[in-house]
Amino acid sequence: MTLSGLPIALDAMGGDKAPNIVVKGARLAKRKHPELTFIFYGDEEKIAPLLQRDRFLKNASEIVHTDERVYSDEKPSSALRRKPRSSMRLAIEAVRDGKASGVVSAGNTGAFMAMSKMVLKTLPGILRPAIATTMPTNHKDVILLDLGANVSCDSRAYYQFAVMGDAYARAVLGSGNPRIGLLNIGSEEIKGHEDIQQAAQMLKEEPSLNFIGFVEADEILTGEYDVIVTDGFTGNNVLKAIEGTASFFYRQLKLAIRRSLLGKMGYLLLRPALFAFKKRFDPRRYNGAMFLGLGGIAVKSHGGADSYAFSHAIREAYRLVNGNINQRIIEEFSVLSEVRTHTEKKTNKTRTPSPDDKVVPFPVTPNEVAL
Repeated sequence: MTLSGLPIALDAMGGDKAPNIVVKGARLAKRKHPELTFIFYGDEEKIAPLLQRDRFLKNASEIVHTDERVYSDEKPSSALRRKPRSSMRLAIEAVRDGKASGVVSAGNTGAFMAMSKMVLKTLPGILRPAIATTMPTNHKDVILLDLGANVSCDSRAYYQFAVMGDAYARAVLGSGNPRIGLLNIGSEEIKGHEDIQQAAQMLKEEPSLNFIGFVEADEILTGEYDVIVTDGFTGNNVLKAIEGTASFFYRQLKLAIRRSLLGKMGYLLLRPALFAFKKRFDPRRYNGAMFLGLGGIAVKSHGGADSYAFSHAIREAYRLVNGNINQRIIEEFSVLSEVRTHTEKKTNKTRTPSPDDKVVPFPVTPNEVAL
């Protein structure tokens, strides 16, 4: 069973190809993890016939009917005000109410983040939630965050992203001592703006964090880091640039093979290696971005995902639930807070408040900064 024994809540009407890919994705995920169960939120008339085709999945599923759905082009503010019973909102509320262990949606990203933050709230002490995902490298996967939740960040946000990324790497990737890097325009200590400089200094002063230093964009996929931290604007562009480059390379390779008889003959010899390469770097296998820092497991699938990709988003939620990710984040912040407080008391019992105190991440009110 999943850690809590509770089903995964699925926004059955979210995404370009819903509800077909949602149901088919659930079927694929259940074949991989037979203990999974689901609650589908959406139009029962459309969902029920799809479930009828698979008794194994049907017997492990429940449908909660609603006529409301959030569309891909809908403004998040409008969805919040006008869609209180949308499939997305009800699926998120199931996590808050203890009916589900996590929620997965391929719907409107802005609306999903806004609803998740409003319904699930942030974890104690978290300044801002961040969108995190894993990416393949030369060795093992790397965690990249933030991918779009925060267009700009201050030093405290960078610091907290690093702590949450560290917990993610330990819980999901099994990293014993995750190597953390801050994405910057250069690896030299003098590079970057003031906030990222301050964040680097804060991370250096945490002995329990394995902070390596600044990372340049061409080092992201080398496998030398387990966690790479950046702001949402940069992270989103980096992710799309990598995906676009991979797609371009694959298309050009196919064209080169088809251009000549020699290329086609070479393909026959290289087909096993090319198939393994394609499988290893198939972006569908890395579908599913976690909203780190919220009081519940919420995973965002790509809106254009097919059933295979959506199944991986479900499996990501499964991994996060089993990894007890939120409890790990709370514990890490608690330990770091105690260490920082003890150190400050020991080194300077009579220190007067300084303007620089604003960069210290503890304590932080949960809703200090809105998205």
